[in-house]
Amino acid sequence: MRIQIHGLHSVEQFQRPLEVITGLFFEEYELSFDPASAADVIVTFSLHGEEMGAVSGRIVEMANGREWKSDYQIDLRPYKDEKARFKQWKNAVVHVYLTLFQEYTGLVQQWGILTGVRPVKLLHQKLRSGLSQEEAHRQLREDYLVAEEKIQLMQKIVDRQLTVVPDLYDLSHEVSIYIGIPFCPTKCAYCTFPAYAINGRQGSVDSFLAGLHYEMKEVGRFLKERGVNITTIYYGGGTPTSITAEEMDRLYEEMYESFPNMERVREITVEAGRPDTITPEKLDVLKKWNIDRISINPQSYIQETLKAIGRHHTVEETIEKFHLARQMGMNNINMDLIIGLPGEGIEEFNYTLEQTEKLLPESLTVHTLSFKRASEMTKNKEKYKVAGRDEISAMMKNAEQWTKQHGYVPYYLYRQKNILGNLENVGYALPGQESIYNIMIMEEQQSIIGLGCGASSKFVHPKTRAITRFANPKEPKVYNENFVHYTEEKLKMMDELFR
Repeated sequence: MRIQIHGLHSVEQFQRPLEVITGLFFEEYELSFDPASAADVIVTFSLHGEEMGAVSGRIVEMANGREWKSDYQIDLRPYKDEKARFKQWKNAVVHVYLTLFQEYTGLVQQWGILTGVRPVKLLHQKLRSGLSQEEAHRQLREDYLVAEEKIQLMQKIVDRQLTVVPDLYDLSHEVSIYIGIPFCPTKCAYCTFPAYAINGRQGSVDSFLAGLHYEMKEVGRFLKERGVNITTIYYGGGTPTSITAEEMDRLYEEMYESFPNMERVREITVEAGRPDTITPEKLDVLKKWNIDRISINPQSYIQETLKAIGRHHTVEETIEKFHLARQMGMNNINMDLIIGLPGEGIEEFNYTLEQTEKLLPESLTVHTLSFKRASEMTKNKEKYKVAGRDEISAMMKNAEQWTKQHGYVPYYLYRQKNILGNLENVGYALPGQESIYNIMIMEEQQSIIGLGCGASSKFVHPKTRAITRFANPKEPKVYNENFVHYTEEKLKMMDELFR
């Protein structure tokens, strides 16, 4: 699809948001602001008004002259700052553009013009600002073109989060900790996380763990000195259970020695996502250190799918390790499922739900496959054939119905670029078994300190709510050579935050 745009003066400021919206409708497209370029359709905008702004838009299909029109008005009076006013104009242009292409293609985008990762955060902000629920929903529906179904899902999640964490808005004086372990047995085809095959890398693992212990000591010392407590701790990766039971034991001992007031930490999670890394010895270590929330991720119960995406374990191994964890006292297990994996349709996904029913983990995160730019899957799209939009949507509906039937409630949600069907990832849990860390990372109400390889820190200013990010190196070699420097830089930023 070749699209030519007319009538916008600040081309560079409008280009990216228009490209994002265009990508919701067409897998392959060319977007041009050059009147001389070839085009299948021409989109013309007209912007006018000072206090009450108006955007008019029109699509003309070159092959037959058919056209579609849309208009949208904005009240600019509350916005005195030029930057804020331009943001309103930009949203209005995107609003009109999305409306035009919904009419042109017949495809309705249920998330409207919302293309960011955290739509639920927007509803939190509106409700906190004093808007009634009715008015907040009206704005989502009319200003952002969000479908009623998605608005209701967002509200359910807001309500659940405030039940699970009643003091959610008052936790900026605490932090949560993310610890990244960058090793896996093998790397999955859809993965872009810092994950490196652990076999043959023991020297690198030893050096990495030495650096991580150093980071934990220094950050823990700072938190103790400043009287900052920790809300949650999350071990991710990679696969944190790729390291040995002895290495895990020393790491958790370091956690208890370094971090302040561990008895007040509300939750500690360790991803044991790859069943082929779980052993009785490692489960013993987790129990020793009072860690009972883990993830054991099947992704799919179709063996051919697991092989295609590079997960070198069997379906039987997933089930076996789940029962082993249960027998050894793990009473809060999460499982991840992915909608839209290569070669899978409604029948295969329904089978995966049937198998999940036999286990009934405490929480279930239903992901929609996203073609991430750096993944093996994205680089070889011809090799990895996936279901179409309607089938993906039907699978998501089945997941919603299945979770509701089995007593699960939605408690967090996030979206990704290039996500199939322009859908979402939803975390469901049995009431009382929700992951507090997942709520904290999604709603950005407090700072998250990232330790380890590929870990990103997100500093949320307690008063202004401004967010500053700081990332550790993704490569173990770079991390191992520079962990002291990165720790010092992080401590400087923490110093400014907690003065």
